[in-house]
Amino acid sequence: MDANEPVAQAESRYQVRRPQRADARRNFDALLDAARHAFANDGANASLEGIAREAGVNIATLYRNFPTRGHLFEAVYLDEVEALAKMAAELGDRHPWDALVTWLTQFVSYATTKKAVYDAIAHNEAMFVTCRDIIHTAGRPLLERAQAAGLARTDVSFDDVLFLVNGISGTNFVVEAQRERVLTMALDGIRTPHSTPTD
Repeated sequence: MDANEPVAQAESRYQVRRPQRADARRNFDALLDAARHAFANDGANASLEGIAREAGVNIATLYRNFPTRGHLFEAVYLDEVEALAKMAAELGDRHPWDALVTWLTQFVSYATTKKAVYDAIAHNEAMFVTCRDIIHTAGRPLLERAQAAGLARTDVSFDDVLFLVNGISGTNFVVEAQRERVLTMALDGIRTPHSTPTD
């Protein structure tokens, strides 16, 4: 990707293309949801037959939408990135700290999906560069707004925050509640000392 190419133009090349018909779109979205959970729980080798079954469709419907496992990997990954960008736009009116925490909590889900499929689609470097730019464009203003409100430390960069949350996402916790507790502890480290979430 040309370094000077606007993110919006690059983003248009990497979007999930949903079917036009409502019933076909429902099947498509059900397959994405089932695949997201399967990859997060079972890794990149999750059963495609199991994904189709979980989505309530037959395997032929899965292959009609995603001819190869690679197509499914990319669609799931891109769908997560689109969801992050959409959520960031919807959080503009929320309390600055609450908006940042809500978005980073969603980011944990994205990072878990990325970990599951990264090796399978790592060849698509241009897509990853574009998605990284989309994520930064979406999430950085949330951190900056919290910093401007005096709720987040100003010596923390957006990259610092992503490294922190990525580390939590990549850890195998015994139970999901433990991941949530550790994330809360990590976010306390980002918050300005003596501030509270409702300041």
